Amino acid sequence: MAKRSQKRSVHYNEEMTRPHQGGKGSSKSNKRYKRRRNNEDSSNIVVLNSLLDTAYKPQQQKEPLEAKTPAQQKYINAIKNNCLTFGLGPAGTGKSYCAGALAAQALESGRIEQIIFTRPAVEAGEQLGFLPGKLEDKFSVYIDAFRDILNEVLGKGVVEYCLRHGRIVGAPLAFMRGKTFKASTFVILDEAQNITPNQMKMFLTRIGEDCKVVINGDNNQSDIRGPNGLDDAICKLRGLAGVHIHTFEREDSVRSGLVRNVLDRYENISD
Repeated sequence: MAKRSQKRSVHYNEEMTRPHQGGKGSSKSNKRYKRRRNNEDSSNIVVLNSLLDTAYKPQQQKEPLEAKTPAQQKYINAIKNNCLTFGLGPAGTGKSYCAGALAAQALESGRIEQIIFTRPAVEAGEQLGFLPGKLEDKFSVYIDAFRDILNEVLGKGVVEYCLRHGRIVGAPLAFMRGKTFKASTFVILDEAQNITPNQMKMFLTRIGEDCKVVINGDNNQSDIRGPNGLDDAICKLRGLAGVHIHTFEREDSVRSGLVRNVLDRYENISD
């Protein structure tokens, strides 16, 4: 009798985490599965992580974010202790990864309710032309790197679920006008060297009470003509209470030794 109950329990749990594939009545099972998924409480990310991740991949042991360099640790501490943090520096220093991982962990623990990721829709020297699909599909090519970070921390199943339910939002910077970043929201603006001073002013004036904002960029890789909003904001906001400006150096690059050598050649630095 106990074995029979155990088998029923296992079958029920499998039905909760994935739809039946093929066979008679599979369409009805899929509909019931979708209704259950849509009606789940998206506020409990920890429970969703255990339920949804199994539908996409085996569960893995997750480790807390650890800084790889002293500069990264200072940057992480700055994000935790300030309302607005600027992360400046060359490629490979972990600016986006640290911010994304902290946001994901805050969402999973329930300390925040929403992650908003934005960046200017500016290509690096070439035009992509028309991109098919809805807005989310068009903008997804710009946030793939950020999405990889979330997948690593939260799991692909949870990320997909949170995207569908608005717990994780990715949108072009142009769509930020008129919005207010409410409390319990973690906002990340990436590639900020490619926005104008007026765009930066528009973005900064979206900040509401008790939200956390991180702005990342590298002034040496701007793809726009004229002054950029990142450099302008640094000059205007330096020393303001609640604002921290963190600068990474070439030596802080952790992506690879080759990246550091490439930066040396492009910046004409010799050891």
